[in-house]
Amino acid sequence: MRDQLKSEAGQPPALPTPRRPSSPPDHVPERLAYLDSATRRINSALDLAATLRNVGRVLVPALADAAVIHLRDPLPNVEREPGFPEELRIHHSQGTRLGRRGRPAGDDRRDRYGDRYGSRYGARSTADPGPATPVTRGGALAHTLLSRRPAEPVVLGAAGERGSGSARTTELLRELYGPRGLARLSPGTSVLALPLRGRKAVLGLLVLIRRPSAKNGRPGFDATDTATAAHLATQAGLAVDTALRYAREWEIANELQRSMLPLRLPQPHGVRLAQRYLPGERGAQVGGDWYDAVPLPGNRVALIVGDVMGHSLTSAAIMGQLRTSAQTLAALDLPPHEVLYHLDEQAQRLGREQHLATCVYAVYDPIANRVVLANAGHVPPVLVQPDGSAELLDLEAGAPIGVGGVDFSSVELPAPPGSALLLFTDGLVETRNRPLSDGLELLRARIAGAHRHAPENLCQEALRILPPGDRGDDIALLAACFDGIPAGDVAHWYLQPRNETPGRARRLAAHTLRRWGLEELTEATELMVSELVTNAVQHATRPVTLSLVRTTRLRCEVGDDSPLLPRPRRTGPEDERGRGLQIVARCAERWGATRLGTGKVVWFEIPTRA
Repeated sequence: MRDQLKSEAGQPPALPTPRRPSSPPDHVPERLAYLDSATRRINSALDLAATLRNVGRVLVPALADAAVIHLRDPLPNVEREPGFPEELRIHHSQGTRLGRRGRPAGDDRRDRYGDRYGSRYGARSTADPGPATPVTRGGALAHTLLSRRPAEPVVLGAAGERGSGSARTTELLRELYGPRGLARLSPGTSVLALPLRGRKAVLGLLVLIRRPSAKNGRPGFDATDTATAAHLATQAGLAVDTALRYAREWEIANELQRSMLPLRLPQPHGVRLAQRYLPGERGAQVGGDWYDAVPLPGNRVALIVGDVMGHSLTSAAIMGQLRTSAQTLAALDLPPHEVLYHLDEQAQRLGREQHLATCVYAVYDPIANRVVLANAGHVPPVLVQPDGSAELLDLEAGAPIGVGGVDFSSVELPAPPGSALLLFTDGLVETRNRPLSDGLELLRARIAGAHRHAPENLCQEALRILPPGDRGDDIALLAACFDGIPAGDVAHWYLQPRNETPGRARRLAAHTLRRWGLEELTEATELMVSELVTNAVQHATRPVTLSLVRTTRLRCEVGDDSPLLPRPRRTGPEDERGRGLQIVARCAERWGATRLGTGKVVWFEIPTRA
C-alpha cells in the first residue's frame, strides 16, 4: 500500500480517497484495502481524543455520512471489570453538528469543525460533552451495549418513527436522543448502532448515520456494510481501551515523578526562588527532569537542575536516586565539581550504564555576592545582570553523569544584588522543529530584564518561548533572583580553641547586637553562643568560627573541624554536662547541625523584632 504506517510523532496513515457518493468499495480487494488502512489508522495513536478523531475520519465519509461516539461516564478503569454502564456521554461526532443536549442537528452540513475532507464532513471532539444519557437496565440501549453484535440497522420514517428495519434500534435511538432528537433526522435516514467493547467490558456505543439524498443515491446499510462497520467498531473499542490504559499509566508515572520532586523550595535570606515543572505531552513517556535547592551554612544555597536521558519509569526512578544523592552531597558542603564527581560515581554504582544524566550545580553566596557553578553535559544556564542584559554562561560542559572517569571543573562568577540565574532542562529550548542553538538564543533574548520583579516572572517569560503543540519532552525550571545580604549585617570571627574563648565569644556577640540595635536579644544569644562555643572548643584542633547574620532573623553559626555531630541527651539531676543543647533547643526558634567536608557547623535562629 502506498502510505505506510508512521511513528506516533508523525502523521497517521492516509486512507484511500473515499469515492463519494458510493459506499466503501464494493469489490473485495478494495474493501479489504480499506479495512487494512482504516485499522492501522485507528490504532495509530495512544491519546484518547486522537483515537476518537481517527475513528471518525475512517468512517466518514467512506462508510457513513455521520458518526457519533458515546463513551461510558465516568470513563472506566479498564484494568478491572467496571460493571454495568450506568451513563453514556458523547465524546466525538463526525459529519454532524450536535444540538442542545447532544442531539443530532439534522442535515445541516455547514459545520464549522473542519477536517481533511472539508467542512462538509466536519468533526467535533467534545471537551465538555454536556449532560449524560442514563442507561436503563433491560432497555434497548442496555441490550445493545451488553451484546457482542451490532444492532440491526433501521431506516427512519417521518418524525423519527421507524420506517423499516429493527424496532429495537429505533427504541435505542429514542433512549439516546429523545423523540425531538429523532425528529431532526430526515425521513429515509439509515442508522446503525454498534457497541464498543474493550478487553474486559463494553466502553461505549458507535452510531453511524446515512442521510437520504437524491443527489448521491447512497442506499441504507446492508449486510456487507454492517459487517464492515462491526469490524471497525471492534478495532475502535480495542483502540479506546488501549488509550484509556495508556492514559492511566501516564498519570501514574507522572504522579510518581512529581512525588519525587520537592513540594516546595526553601526560601533562604538573600535569594528568592521559583520553580516550574511541565510534564511531556501525552504522546511522550515520563521523563527524568528534576530540580532542587539545598540551604547551606553561611546563608548559602545550592541550586540543582538535572535531566536523566530517556523517557521511562526507569528514568524517573534513577532521577529520584540521583536527586537524593545530590541532596546528601550538597549537605556536605563540597565544591560543585566534587558533587558532580561523586554523582558520576553513584550513577555507575547503580548499574544503569544505558541511562546517563546531565546536571548543572551552582552554589550562591549572598554575603560574598558570588556564584560557583559546575556543569555535567547540561545546557548552559542564563545569568541576567542588574541592568537587564542576559548571557548564556560559557561553562565547560563536561561529560554527562554516568560516563565515568571524567574530570569536572567549577567556575566562580560575580552575582551582584539585582542579578538572576535561570537553570533549565533542554525541553524548554529544543523542540521537534527548533534546533537547540536557536532555542537558547530565543530564551536569552526573552528573559532579558524579566527578573526585576520576581523569580516567578522569570519562569513565566521563559515558558513563553514554547511553541504551541510542539513539545514532546518534560521541562524543569529553577529561577533565582539574587538580593544579597549587606556586609553591615554580617559578623564573622576566628577564635582559638582555648578555655577563655567562650567568654570572648559572649562579649563579641553582645557588642555586635548592641551595634545592630538588638539589645533585647543579648541575654539569650550570649547564653546559646557560650554553650555552642564551649562544645566546639572541647573537640576542635583548629580555630573555631563564629558567625552572626542579621536578616528578619538572627542566625548564629559555630563551626569546628570535628566531624562528630552533637546529640541532645537525657541528663540526671546530678549531671554537670549535657545540658547545653537542651538550653539551645529551648531558647532558639530553630537550631540544627550540619556535617561538612572539613568538620561541622552548629547553628540556631531567633526572630528579630519587626
